[in-house]
Amino acid sequence: MARRQERGERGALRLDPRLIIGIVLIAGSTIGVWTLVSGLDDGVEVYVARDTLTPGTTIQADDLGTESVRLGAAGAHYLAVGDVPADGFVITRTVHAGELVPDAAVDEADRTGLATIVVPSRGPLPAGIAAGAQVDVWTAKQVERGGFEPPSVLVSGAEIAGIIESEGMVSTDGVSVELLIPREKVAALLEALAAADAIDLVPARSAGE
Repeated sequence: MARRQERGERGALRLDPRLIIGIVLIAGSTIGVWTLVSGLDDGVEVYVARDTLTPGTTIQADDLGTESVRLGAAGAHYLAVGDVPADGFVITRTVHAGELVPDAAVDEADRTGLATIVVPSRGPLPAGIAAGAQVDVWTAKQVERGGFEPPSVLVSGAEIAGIIESEGMVSTDGVSVELLIPREKVAALLEALAAADAIDLVPARSAGE
């Protein structure tokens, strides 16, 4: 009887402590890798500007692209996918093409105090004139015999909303420029256009120049 009991004890399964430690290490490593991968896959879907967006422009969700980015806490400062209401948003400051759209750059209503005026170009546009650029609008009143008075700045720091190219292969109209100007300057600029005054756009100097 004692011999049988001894044989049973010898035949019983004995777990090697090293095996248990190995299993624990493998399990811990697996959990660690899963946690790391989960932490890396914390991208959020935010909106990105397909084209340069200028103040006063109304945008819908379909006007924007989307991109998955890892911003951490900074993600709260950008427009997340699904945040654009059915009526859209109004751009309050320039967002350049390819940039993420900040929450601070949109509003539910147009509070920019800007209006869009189309100004025909009298000749080739200066280099650097494109949507989002700022220009000074110079005007010179037309006088008798086709002359003009000395020019002066009518609007400082007007923003370019867009460039309108002439249609057709042959045209003498050149291009026109959509300008965003303060509403209080609209009447004066329209008067200059109606009077056929000379109007030229000059790239505005930056604050450091």
